[in-house]
Amino acid sequence: MNFNKAEFETAFGTTSQLPTDSTVEIAFAGRSNVGKSSLLNKLFNRKNLARVSSVPGKTATINFYKVDKVRFVDLPGYGYAKVSKGDKRRWAFLLESYFNTGRDIRLVVLLIDIRRPPTEDDMLMVNFLKEKGYPFAVVLTKKDKLNKTEFNTRMESVENELEGVKKENIIPFSAMNGDGLDKIKETINKYVEG
Repeated sequence: MNFNKAEFETAFGTTSQLPTDSTVEIAFAGRSNVGKSSLLNKLFNRKNLARVSSVPGKTATINFYKVDKVRFVDLPGYGYAKVSKGDKRRWAFLLESYFNTGRDIRLVVLLIDIRRPPTEDDMLMVNFLKEKGYPFAVVLTKKDKLNKTEFNTRMESVENELEGVKKENIIPFSAMNGDGLDKIKETINKYVEG
């Protein structure tokens, strides 16, 4: 798959706009401000294809990108405290609707900040994906923010914190220097082809 050929396709902000579709999809989920847009831009080798926001909780739509015959789906970030309860409910409903529209979701890439243990929201997402049987990989973002000792300590802890997640599906990543990017591409290709 040529990741450099990515293009923005469409965005939906309400469930009624979300059509059923049989296109192969790779979905990206994670907390607000965890680095989804930065990962997508690095993956697509583009600076601003996915809009990076300095304001957490700003992405309130499901954004679709097309690469060859595969769709990459940027889901709204969850768990940002300063968003109203109404917005949180709408986003939760939007996420739930996305997963319940009979789509061909081959892989969910769940982003978690490596610097701290997974939040309650992160674990709810992990358990939801396990329960529904969706294949998923965990990308640990912001690797460059840790020194070598901190990184090794966090990696040991992560294996216990994400009990039941296959070790090969836990990928440390840095949007700054691209560490882990090849492994992410390899994992995506494996699930697209499989």
